[in-house]
Amino acid sequence: MSASGGTKAIVAALGANLAIAAAKFVAFAFSGSSSMLAEGVHSIADAGNQGLLLLGGKKAQRAATAEHPFGYGRERYIYGFLVSIVLFTIGGVFALYEGWEKIRHPHPLDNWYWPVGVLVFAVIAEGFSFRTAIKEADALRGQQSWAQFVRRAKAPELPVVLLEDFGALIGLVLALCGVGLTLATGDGVWDGIGTMAIGTLLVVIALVLAAETKSLLLGEAAGPDQVARIRTALVDGDAVTRVIHMRTLHLGPDELLVAAKIAVRHDDTAVRIADAIDAAEARIREAVPIARVIYLEPDIFRPSA
Repeated sequence: MSASGGTKAIVAALGANLAIAAAKFVAFAFSGSSSMLAEGVHSIADAGNQGLLLLGGKKAQRAATAEHPFGYGRERYIYGFLVSIVLFTIGGVFALYEGWEKIRHPHPLDNWYWPVGVLVFAVIAEGFSFRTAIKEADALRGQQSWAQFVRRAKAPELPVVLLEDFGALIGLVLALCGVGLTLATGDGVWDGIGTMAIGTLLVVIALVLAAETKSLLLGEAAGPDQVARIRTALVDGDAVTRVIHMRTLHLGPDELLVAAKIAVRHDDTAVRIADAIDAAEARIREAVPIARVIYLEPDIFRPSA
């Protein structure tokens, strides 16, 4: 996986979630807290998601074949979409079900110090994971806001980890509120309400991830800055006089297809046009290194009447 895939952030999140999941299940066993059970399942789902992202990154590295001539870069998008489905079903829906059951059949918490201690530990561990994801993403997002980065990122891994970690931290706060109110009032309904809130949060995050990865799966063009650089690189003012029209498409997070019809002079020879195309391709690759598949069609520009 390329550096833009955020491998370091994924591994950090995977380690944190496995440790947190184990602690949460122990707390559930001693306290009977439904918030702890929902949070434990949430952490297991998150760990599975990080495994899916790593697997997708590995599969995406396969070389192109006759059946898949543009390679397997979109494997990363497919596994990113699977993550949103797992988060929705295993994380969100399970938490909603468990919370509803706890509201219908409330019971007080036993050994309250277990869930409280585990939640504090989980906040620290998730905070470390979230900090790693932020640090990795900061190197890529430039002047974009965080919302713009999640919306426009072509590599799905970092936005997924960022949203998962953010959701996990908010979920832990909700779980603490549910457990705290249960202890303060002696009414287990609050634990169930906290669990329902966690489930709702996870469902919302899953829907956002699904929408973003679906857009990547359908095929997104290069960003405006990259398109501008490609257009500038194409025209040399001599052999290539203008871009008649151009299309770009991400074959994967780190591979871009460029197809353009370029205007050449009507009296140029075939050899000169071929040399101009080769030079234009070299300029594009220098301006936008991920532009690895380039098709240029020479034509005579005919202004419309």
